[in-house]
Amino acid sequence: MTRNLFLRGAALLLACLIFNSQAASLSAAKQLSGDPGLRSASALILDGDGQVLYAKDIDTIRPIASITKLMTAMVVLDSGAPLDEKIDITKADRDLIRLTGSRLEYGATLSRKDMLLLALMSSENRAASTLGRHHPGGLEAFIAAMNAKATSLGMHNSRFADPAGLRSENTSTARDLALMLQAAQEYPLIRQASTTQRAEVRPYRKRGPLAYGNTNRLLKNDNWQIELSKTGYINEAGRCLVMQASTDGEDLSIVLLNSFGKLTPFGDSNRLRRWLQANTDGQS
Repeated sequence: MTRNLFLRGAALLLACLIFNSQAASLSAAKQLSGDPGLRSASALILDGDGQVLYAKDIDTIRPIASITKLMTAMVVLDSGAPLDEKIDITKADRDLIRLTGSRLEYGATLSRKDMLLLALMSSENRAASTLGRHHPGGLEAFIAAMNAKATSLGMHNSRFADPAGLRSENTSTARDLALMLQAAQEYPLIRQASTTQRAEVRPYRKRGPLAYGNTNRLLKNDNWQIELSKTGYINEAGRCLVMQASTDGEDLSIVLLNSFGKLTPFGDSNRLRRWLQANTDGQS
């Protein structure tokens, strides 16, 4: 990335201080011409200096689906639980809410680090669930820690109800998620895991490896250099995407919530890129 992580974190903290009201946010925005035409219901885009490039409906509380897993990862790492410890999948990790499947069958065993990798890069729900279940104090304590972390970050319009983001009660705003994104980028393992394009794991002793891919297709796009990302989807949340990334030399923090259509968040990202290019060309 073109800017020092520490400086970017400081800039984002400054931006969050600016976010005391919607009006303040918009008044801090750069004066860019035109409209990017983003189709996400809520969107917030910051540049590398923490200035607001674009803000749309940033205070509406919405379900955030698997964006939740960024908070899950931070709480796991904050706990200090050994990353090399083997943890297992059991029936307690079943998705009884959405009835989604998983290739991590009952009895699958991986290190806590590998479960974290699968939860972030491929949004593996059972991996996220078992991370919460193996937390000191159990799942209830884990969810309490998620909400305590949110409060400590100033995410006052956010609530977390499960580690995987399957419950629609996992809610936040674009404004709050900018805070969470800024906090998550301070964890090197989260940055690494969330941008890994492909990985193999061996959860079974007598079977071959399982291959997993990243849910963010922009990682394969040469126009984007992505440092941290997470996708999310449930019916109530629509398609969601958060990223720390750069394109055409511009560092960006991107929050896109409640997009209709599987590819809309990626389309919005590219519409954003073209909008920024048009403004750069117009100013040259």
